[in-house]
Amino acid sequence: MSRTARTARTARLAGAAALALAAALTLSACGSSGAPTAAKVTQQKDATPYQGTKLARNFEKPDLQLTDTSGQPYDLRQQTNGKATLLFFGYTSCPDVCPTTMGDIGVAMKALSPEDRQKVNVVFVSTDPQRDTPKVLRTWLDSMGSDFIGLTGDLAKVKSAAKSLGIMIEDPVVNADGTVTSTHGAQVLAFLPSDDKAHVLYMSGTEEKTYEHDLPLLAKGVAA
Repeated sequence: MSRTARTARTARLAGAAALALAAALTLSACGSSGAPTAAKVTQQKDATPYQGTKLARNFEKPDLQLTDTSGQPYDLRQQTNGKATLLFFGYTSCPDVCPTTMGDIGVAMKALSPEDRQKVNVVFVSTDPQRDTPKVLRTWLDSMGSDFIGLTGDLAKVKSAAKSLGIMIEDPVVNADGTVTSTHGAQVLAFLPSDDKAHVLYMSGTEEKTYEHDLPLLAKGVAA
């Protein structure tokens, strides 16, 4: 599969995931007449200090137990409790979206003060656990952030956790040339420390300067 084809496929799935997420949020934003109020699903920049998309529905953090890059069990909900958390699903051999997204977050994290940096978790969950071993994940993440958390394990659990957030993930496909394509939604969700719920969404293509603007707010637990 060519890079162009992979990119197009990823874009299609990201669009589908965005629609699924929008549908869930639209249901929560229906008025008394039952008609969906789509404007409440989209960005509400006039009502939030964040440059990311304010969610009309605040998603619970997934109840997800996987393996971290040191080979130890990791309970996402328990071990990120009460701390600002960015959550992204992807895979290390992704040719475009994953390294770009994580790289931009890494640059923005480096711009934080040491104190604020300690208040933000960046969690990368593999959608290709067969190839993304703890060692592979650690090596890949270290180029973007040595303190980034990498999780790998049961793909069924990963897909279920992502689905609960409106993020679609397909099973990895081995291409004719031996490469692997893991198609997944490319959203980043930001969970606030005040209630451990997702309040802000960042779509694929979000610029680094947006993360640089929003991360200090997340670190301080500023309400969306």
